[in-house]
Amino acid sequence: MTRISLFGVLAMTVVVVASNILVQYPIGTWLTWGAFTYPLAFLVSDIVNRLEGAAAARRVVYAGFATGLACSAIGTQIIGEFGPLVTMRVALGSGIAFLTAQLIDVLIFDRLRHRAWWQAPFISTFVGSSVDTAIFFSIAFSTMLTVLEPSNDVSWAAEPMALLGFGPQVPFWVSLGFADWLVKIAVDLIALLPFRLAIYRFAARVA
Repeated sequence: MTRISLFGVLAMTVVVVASNILVQYPIGTWLTWGAFTYPLAFLVSDIVNRLEGAAAARRVVYAGFATGLACSAIGTQIIGEFGPLVTMRVALGSGIAFLTAQLIDVLIFDRLRHRAWWQAPFISTFVGSSVDTAIFFSIAFSTMLTVLEPSNDVSWAAEPMALLGFGPQVPFWVSLGFADWLVKIAVDLIALLPFRLAIYRFAARVA
């Protein structure tokens, strides 16, 4: 394993662990602190993809997926005020969303790698983040999928309310997902700067 790939694995592990911890701490009604760290997983895989190629980036993704599974397994054993910190639906949604979105990100990035420097990281992360949000919140909270875990009462997430407090009436979980998606896209834009700096520095060291 090269130094860059090792960096990617370690960085991805830190991001996933930190996000699993910080998601327990809410910010207002719609977000948690984990919403601000989780999108950095795309930055990590994109940097490795640019420097080492798609195969190396996928290995970093699999390392992050394994870390996420371990975090979910631990979370299911920690009982909080309302039951396990991680329910089966949340664990399932998190795992499927992460792996699917990250692999899509790697694929799109690889297809766009020869375009302008910002297009591959921005477009691939935009699509990956959108897929991630749709899959996770649907699996974790949609009442249409209660069959996945009948004992888990997610009726609270289906309560209708104005989107983000001022839009049309939607289930509460839709507002949660939309707010999360907005943060992901904002981080996607901001992360273009560290992406550019990281590529420049790593490329200079290799040269």
